[in-house]
Amino acid sequence: MILYIFIFIISCLILVRSGTWVVQALTKIAQFLKWREFIVTAVLMAFATSLPEIFIGISSALGKVPSLSFGTIIGSNIIALTLVIGIGTFLAKGLRFQGKVLQRSSFDASIITLLPLLLILDKRLSRIDGLILLSVFIFYFRQLLSQEERFTRILSNSFREDRTEFKIFLKNLGIFFGGVFLLLLSAEGIVFSASRLASVLDILLVSIGTLFVALGTSLPEITFGIRSITMGYKEMIIGDVIGSVVINSTLVLGLVALICPFEVVDLSPYLIGITFTMITALFFTIFSRTHEIISRKEAVFLFLIYIVFLLFQILFAR
Repeated sequence: MILYIFIFIISCLILVRSGTWVVQALTKIAQFLKWREFIVTAVLMAFATSLPEIFIGISSALGKVPSLSFGTIIGSNIIALTLVIGIGTFLAKGLRFQGKVLQRSSFDASIITLLPLLLILDKRLSRIDGLILLSVFIFYFRQLLSQEERFTRILSNSFREDRTEFKIFLKNLGIFFGGVFLLLLSAEGIVFSASRLASVLDILLVSIGTLFVALGTSLPEITFGIRSITMGYKEMIIGDVIGSVVINSTLVLGLVALICPFEVVDLSPYLIGITFTMITALFFTIFSRTHEIISRKEAVFLFLIYIVFLLFQILFAR
């Protein structure tokens, strides 16, 4: 027990530090490539912060326990749309969703979050469902990358005109991937220790994923959000949350379904997560589209949603 607590604390410290490196490197990469921060975080950083969920999803599917991944995704998405957005809103004194493109992305992410929940209502997640989720993943990011309004890159001139800048770019690229590796490593340490601590409490596997593993895998998003806001890049937290939610709901669960399709004998352990995911997605959409900003009062409401979800999940975890 003491060893697991030690691993958890050390992993948290490493995660906070590596999160700083990743944000700093990502910001410089975006400036060099002349990308807007939203597209960088919605694609590149979203993949980076979703690596723990991807790793857990594949591992749980190969281990024939896909319900652990499903519970983790439910918890991670709820945390992203409540805690991460709420913390960012307080630090930034409001998160602004300016422009139709950004508002449309937040709406699409909310809808996509509900898709796997609808697919599992027939008490099974089949390989066909997995193909549907992966198809949605491909379609969403293809549309995202095709938006010139959010994605502008001029590479050729930078390569030829200033080799020093290019060397700095390569250095930052190395720091970015090194930071991502540490994020993954530290998140896995958190997941490992939290899972072992939870197992002695005789909690359902899906509840372990929702309560403990999801919090561990969400720490990269939380850390990245805090660091990006404190460094003055408000838009980056929005892009990361939207991208992470989409990746979790489509790519991760799509791979799980393809590797290990599963049936749900009893839906009752999933109902709390399904219900609160719907509630969270609904209010996130309303708040982001009302006056194009999420205020601190709305952030408090998002915090309350997570607290109530946590209480319900703990009460009915067995």
